[in-house]
Parts: sequence; C-alpha cells; structure tokens
Amino acid sequence: MNQLAVNVLDAKSLISSLGAIGLLAIIFAETGLLVGFFFPGDSLLILAGVAASSAASSVLGEGARLPIAVLLIGAPVCAVAGAQLGHFFGTKVGPRLFDKPDSKIFRREYVVKAEEYFDKFGPAKAVVMARFIPIVRTFLNPVAGTLEMPARTFFVWNVVGGVLWTESMLLIGYFAGAGLAPVIDKYLIPAMALIILISVSPILVEVLRERKKKKAAAAESADHADPVGGRHRKG
Repeated sequence: MNQLAVNVLDAKSLISSLGAIGLLAIIFAETGLLVGFFFPGDSLLILAGVAASSAASSVLGEGARLPIAVLLIGAPVCAVAGAQLGHFFGTKVGPRLFDKPDSKIFRREYVVKAEEYFDKFGPAKAVVMARFIPIVRTFLNPVAGTLEMPARTFFVWNVVGGVLWTESMLLIGYFAGAGLAPVIDKYLIPAMALIILISVSPILVEVLRERKKKKAAAAESADHADPVGGRHRKG
C-alpha cells in the first residue's frame, strides 16, 4: 500500500506506468475531481514533455517515447474539460457543501479565500493564474461555480488558462529534454525538485503571510485588552 502511494505521487512512475492516456486522465482528475488535488500536475506535464523528446529513454526506458502531438492536443482538452466539470459541480452542489463547516472535502475558508482571490485579481486573472498553483487549481473551479461565476465567462478564461498551463509545461520539458539529452539523467532529479519547489512556493508564501497576519491580529487584540500596558510598552 505504501509503495502504491509513493507511485501515485511520483511523476516518473506515473508516466512510465500509465503512458499518455493515463497522464491525460490524471490531468482531468486533478482539475475536475476534488480527490485529484494531490496529483503532481506541473512535474507530470514537464516530465511528459521530456518523455516525448529525444531524452525519452531516461523516463520510459530504451526505445519508448510519448507522442508529443497527442500530448499537445489532449492535455489542454482534458484540463479544460476537468475544470468545467469542477465549475458545474460547484454550481449544483457547492453551496450545500460549503454551508457545512465540518465537510470532509470542503471548508468554508475555501470560499472566503477564493472570494479574496477573485477580489484581488478579478475573475479572469484568478482562473488563469490558479492553473499554475497546485491544489488551488483543483479547488478554485468548484468555488467559482459556488460564487456564481457565469459559465460562459469561466469557460473563456478556463480555455486560456488551460492552454497556457499545459502547453508551457509540456514544451519546457520537451525542449529541455531535447537540449540536454546526453546529460538528462544527471539533471533530471534536481530539475524535478526545483519544479516542485517552484510549484508549491505560492502556497508557502500564502501560509507565511497568513501566519504573520494572525500574529499581528493577536498582538492588536492584546493591546486592546490591556490599553494601559499597551501605552506603557509604547512609551
């Protein structure tokens, strides 16, 4: 069971085991099914690009290679279709789920965060930018439906974001694999580690920012509770 869990979280294992069709199914699941948030979408797409290049043997073994045309067409289609399903799910079921504070999948804080995200960047930028942030790209779609973002508007920016995300990740991997084919084995693991770090960095920044905000709020609350002590400290 542990080995299965490791394989599911490992992009190289997923690609070598499931191939192009399995990869496309995972892209759909990560963006459309809430249970797919843990899949390594960014690293999966980049590594798939490598597996479609002249360095494919480092990922799939000697003689094997993924079809780049299938990936370039299928990945954005699956990403867009998955996100549309998530939006539809949000419009139909989201409000009832978000009204339950103890929901196993959703939490009310997701709606609040999404509202802040939408207010900060606007619906269009929010949908496009979310594609490049793990976990957020899974939950933002049903949240957008819950917040009643029009399906047509969501679709337009979903297509823009889906194409930008999938094609950029695939082509980065493809051209990197082609350019570094002779030494790809040496740099593959460090490169994947860097990709994962870059992918999760927005989440880490948000966590640190939220922690700082809570500390500031707690300090302000303490000053209000003890105004004399607060004035003494400032003096």
